[in-house]
Amino acid sequence: MAETGGGGWRRLAGRSPWASGVKSLAVVVGAVAGVVRFLAGRDWPFWGVVGVCAGVAVLIVAGAAAYDVLRLRAARWRLTPERLELRSGVTTRRHRSVPRDRVRSVDLRADPVRRMFGLTVVKVGTGEQAGDDTELVLDSLGRREAESLRRVLLHQSEPTERADKTSVDKTSVDKTRADGPLADGTRADGLVAELRWSWLRYAPLSVWTFTGAAVVLGALYKALDAFGLKKVTGRLAAGVWDWVVTLPLLAVPVLLAANLLVGVLGAGLLFAESWGGYRLEREPGRLRVRRGLLTSRSLTLEERRLRGVEISEPLLLRLGGGARVRTVATGLSTSGGDESEDASTLTPPLPRALAMRIAALVAGAGLPALTPHPPAARRRRIVRAVVTALVTALVTALVTALVTALAAVLTRALVTHPLPGPATGVAGGAAPVDGRMNGQVAGWLNGRGDGQVIGWLDGGVGDLVWSWVWVLPVMVLAFGLWLAVAGAESLGHALSSRHLVIRRGAVARRTVALERRGIAGWTITESYFQRRAGLLTVRATTAAGKGHYEVVDVGHGDGLDLADRAVPGLLAPFLSRRTAGRRR
Repeated sequence: MAETGGGGWRRLAGRSPWASGVKSLAVVVGAVAGVVRFLAGRDWPFWGVVGVCAGVAVLIVAGAAAYDVLRLRAARWRLTPERLELRSGVTTRRHRSVPRDRVRSVDLRADPVRRMFGLTVVKVGTGEQAGDDTELVLDSLGRREAESLRRVLLHQSEPTERADKTSVDKTSVDKTRADGPLADGTRADGLVAELRWSWLRYAPLSVWTFTGAAVVLGALYKALDAFGLKKVTGRLAAGVWDWVVTLPLLAVPVLLAANLLVGVLGAGLLFAESWGGYRLEREPGRLRVRRGLLTSRSLTLEERRLRGVEISEPLLLRLGGGARVRTVATGLSTSGGDESEDASTLTPPLPRALAMRIAALVAGAGLPALTPHPPAARRRRIVRAVVTALVTALVTALVTALVTALAAVLTRALVTHPLPGPATGVAGGAAPVDGRMNGQVAGWLNGRGDGQVIGWLDGGVGDLVWSWVWVLPVMVLAFGLWLAVAGAESLGHALSSRHLVIRRGAVARRTVALERRGIAGWTITESYFQRRAGLLTVRATTAAGKGHYEVVDVGHGDGLDLADRAVPGLLAPFLSRRTAGRRR
C-alpha cells in the first residue's frame, strides 16, 4: 500500500482505468449498433461505416478510462488507529470518515473484469439504518490489499485465519458443522456449511421460473430492436400468434412447456452464478460468507451485531422441502426482494432440516418447539375468507346486472333505430352516422343481420354472463379458505432462555428467533374483532432486521405473559396499572 504524501494517505489501485476501459466495451456494442442502424440507410460506403464505428469505440473507451484516471487522482484514503477516511470527487469534493469501532461488516466484491485485473471493491458497513450512504466504498483496491484491510478492520490476524482454514477436516466439510450437536451458549469455530450441488434442485422453486421466458423474450426484443431488426421480431410474433390461433391445442402446451424449460434453465444458471463456491465460515467473533462463480463476493459480519436468525420458506420452496437462512442484524443493507443480493442472506435454498441446524448453530442455541395459537385465530381467518367471498359475489352480481341492463338498452335502441346500410349510410329514415361507424361497426353487424344481433344482445349476453358469474366468488372462497387454514397452521411462538421465536405466514412462512437482549420495547394492539375473540398482537421492536417482529393473534393472557417474561420488568409497570384500574 504505497503512500502518497504525508498523513498516511494512500491511492486506490492504479489498474482501475484498464478495468473501466474493458467494461465500457458493453456500451461500445450498443453505440456501434446505433451508428450502423443510422448510417445503413444513407448510402455510406462500408469502410466509412467501419471508420465511424471505430472512432465511436475509441472515444467511449478513452472517455471511460480518462474519467477513471481523474477519479483516481482525486481519491485518497487512509486508515488511522481511530478512523477509516476517504476523500473523493472529480467535480464535488467529499470527505467521509468512519470510526473503526463502528465498523460492523466488510464486503469484498469482484466482478469478472475486476478479477481479471486483480481488483476488489471494499464496502465497509456501519450500524447506521437511516440514509442512503450507510457504507464507505473503496473502488478499487488490489486483492491482497483488500484482504489485509478486512483483517485489520475486524481485528483479525492472518495466521489465525490460516490456522482455521487448515483445521477443517474433509469429513466435516461433507457433513457440515451444522450436523454436530449443539448446547445453549456454545459457538463452534470453523466451517459451518459449504455448497452442495444437490441443492440446485431447489433453484426452480420460485415464481420467476414461470416468468423467465417473458424476461428473456423482452431482453431479446430490445437487443434485436437496437440492431434495426424490429421487422424480424414483428414477423416472428405474428407467426407465433397465427400458430396459436390455428392450432391452440398444440401451440399452447408447447409454449407453456418452453416457458417452463427456459425458466428452469435460467433459475439454475442464476443459482450457479450467485452461489458457486459458497462457504459459510465462523471466524473468531464473526461470520464470513463467500460465494459467486463469476462475481466473487466475501461478506464478513461481526457476531456481536447479530440479534437473531430468520428461516424463510416461500410457498414453492416450502412445498419442495427447502428453506433459506437469514440473519437479523444491525447495519446490513438489503436489495429489495432479491435474495441473492441481500446482505443478510446466509444460505442458498437448501433442505429445511439443514437450514434449521444452521440457524441453531448461528444463533448459538437450539430452537424450541412452538406453541400453537388458540382456535379463535383460525376462526377469525375463516370468517374473513367467507366475508371476502360474499363481498366478491355481491360485486360480481352487481357488475353482471349492469352488463345485462346495458345489453337490454342496446337491444331497444336497435329495435327503435335500425342499423344504417353499408352503402347509403341510412336505413328506415334513421339519421346518418359517421364514417367510422358505417365502415367498421355497422358493416360488421349488418353482415349478421339486425335480428341476429338483437337476439344475441337480448338473450346471449345475459345467459353468458350469468352462467359464469359464480366462478370468481368460488375461486376467491377456495383460495381464502386455503389461506386461512395455512396461515393458522403457521402461527406459533416460543420462549427459550435466549430467544423469542415467532412463526407466521401462509404464502411466505417465516420463523424468526430474536434474541431477548435485542428487544427494545413492546407494542400491544387489539382491533375490535380481536377483542371480541380474546386475541391481540404483540410487536417486539428492535434495532436489527426490519425493526419489529409480531406475534399475531395470540391469546390475550398468553401474549401479555409472553412479553412480560421475554424482557422482565419492561412491561410490568403497564400491566400493574391496568390491573389496578380494573380493581377500582
